[in-house]
Amino acid sequence: MSEVAGVAFDLADDWVWDFWLADDGAAHHLFFLKAPRSLGDPELRHRNASTGHAVSTDLRSWTRVADALDPQPSPAFDDLATWTGCVVRADDGSWRLFSTGLSRAEDGMVQRVGVSSSDDLVTWKREAGPLLEADPQWYSTRPAGAAETHWRDPWVCRDATGLWHLYATARGLEGDGAVVAHAVSEDLWSWEVRPPLSPPSTRFTWAEVISLHELDGRWVLVFSCLADQMPGAPDGAGGVWAVPVDGPGAPVDLDRATRITSEDLYVGKLARTRAGEHRFLAFQNHDATGGFTGGVIEPVPVAWSSDGTGLVLDGVPRRWLPAEAREF
Repeated sequence: MSEVAGVAFDLADDWVWDFWLADDGAAHHLFFLKAPRSLGDPELRHRNASTGHAVSTDLRSWTRVADALDPQPSPAFDDLATWTGCVVRADDGSWRLFSTGLSRAEDGMVQRVGVSSSDDLVTWKREAGPLLEADPQWYSTRPAGAAETHWRDPWVCRDATGLWHLYATARGLEGDGAVVAHAVSEDLWSWEVRPPLSPPSTRFTWAEVISLHELDGRWVLVFSCLADQMPGAPDGAGGVWAVPVDGPGAPVDLDRATRITSEDLYVGKLARTRAGEHRFLAFQNHDATGGFTGGVIEPVPVAWSSDGTGLVLDGVPRRWLPAEAREF
């Protein structure tokens, strides 16, 4: 297939980066992090992030609608910024938006998960207080003077028994390796934090923006990590990663992950078209010069690799592919 991929959604006045999707059967809903370009330095976007919203019928042409979430008035666990999350539909037909919150009182150094509810995916009601945070029995928390506590990027899905599973980015109690944090719920309100689904990784310091997808009858866990969070890795060795798993709540071996993209893309998600075809989306992280770009790409075909160990994309620019997958 010839290269056809480009940016499908971006904003003139705001940077657009991390995102997640929901499908109500009539439209696809894109929820995305945004911050004003007037800040000047794109690195400042993280502490100034809010959640925008756009809709589409084809995953390509997006119409922006009212923003979903802004930081709450102080004091609140998310009064500094709102970060990445996910949206799922409850049994009563309502929707739940799980998001990451950072507070001013802690200077953004502690990340917690909150939840909002909606009947129409447009108007959201924040539920009081954080829903989940790192349990020191299983996960690293921030001692004085150390790095921030990682408990972010919630992803919620359901297993065949009806049990809900929440995945999150975290670090374990041993060393600096990334772990796949895990919690379960029967009703989306009351959650039990459980031990990580993975041992601490020896390859990745972070496993960011985890998501779980079923593709052709098999499950795959997708996450993102750049080379600067991969001890000993050469420059440019990061990107979006995939590793097969047995399903929601199953053990994960992050160290077996294979790359889907180069560092030019980040935060990969899988979606299905109305024709039932699987597509891959990500945001454009770097341009050809290595500068931050932003903007969500057009959906591109995705399939299992020939050996079944990861995913491959079709119809994207060569620089978006990992070096080991490019054809010369």
